[in-house]
Amino acid sequence: MNRSELVLLGITAIWGFTFPAMKVSLDYLPPILFLAYRFGIASLLMLFLFRSKVLRRETFREGFILGLTLFFGHGFQIVGLKYTTASNSAFITSLYVVFTPFIAYFILRDRLKLRDILSLAIALTGLYLISGASLNFNYGDLLTVLCALSFAFQIVLVQRFGEKDYLSLAFWQITWNFVFSLAFALLFEPFIVPMDPLPWAGVLYTSIFATVIAFTLQVKHQRNTKAHKAALIYSAEPIFGHIAAFLTIGEILSAKGYLGAALIMTGIWNEVRNQD
Repeated sequence: MNRSELVLLGITAIWGFTFPAMKVSLDYLPPILFLAYRFGIASLLMLFLFRSKVLRRETFREGFILGLTLFFGHGFQIVGLKYTTASNSAFITSLYVVFTPFIAYFILRDRLKLRDILSLAIALTGLYLISGASLNFNYGDLLTVLCALSFAFQIVLVQRFGEKDYLSLAFWQITWNFVFSLAFALLFEPFIVPMDPLPWAGVLYTSIFATVIAFTLQVKHQRNTKAHKAALIYSAEPIFGHIAAFLTIGEILSAKGYLGAALIMTGIWNEVRNQD
């Protein structure tokens, strides 16, 4: 593993720790208002650091579209976190990997392979188990499935807009995500400025480390490895998420939950191998 791949692994660990950070912050802040704070700070920091590179009109419309998919993805994820565990959220969010080929089939007309279907079947079996082995899905888990679908759309659309400047595109999608989150929060949630430092720690961690720093390092270092290796590294995010949830808030899964998590990861790794 070269230096850049080690940096990408560090980024993946940073993303994993966002799940307990958000879970704890929800005791103090409404979920969509948390996103407004997170992405408002992130967009301001990106503007400060990369102003000459990100304010490009040619990515404004595409950034709007991507920002909408991110808003739904993060919105479903963080509201779902109110009703499920941080560990479940981490593993179920990762289903975007097995959903992506099917979204790409409808939007990009990419060819589906038998392994795509097999990966999806294995991962959905894992979802069934991690959600309690019942067709009456936990509400938070169901919202997180919608989160994974939204992120799959975002990934496919990034590929469709691939000829655009990536740094500028990232800025606009983060900024639009902030606009949508703030509008929703002001309309439907109480506006709270918490006095306790704990929720602000969650906001600052997710905005500075998991958004601005992680994204900047990703852009710099991902080009120094192969795409399938990067995907394999990123697939460790739910594992880091569960470790983080165990270390910070003492979460553990049931026996069925661990079996379900293992099947989800098997489906994801099978899909990643499919891209090799």
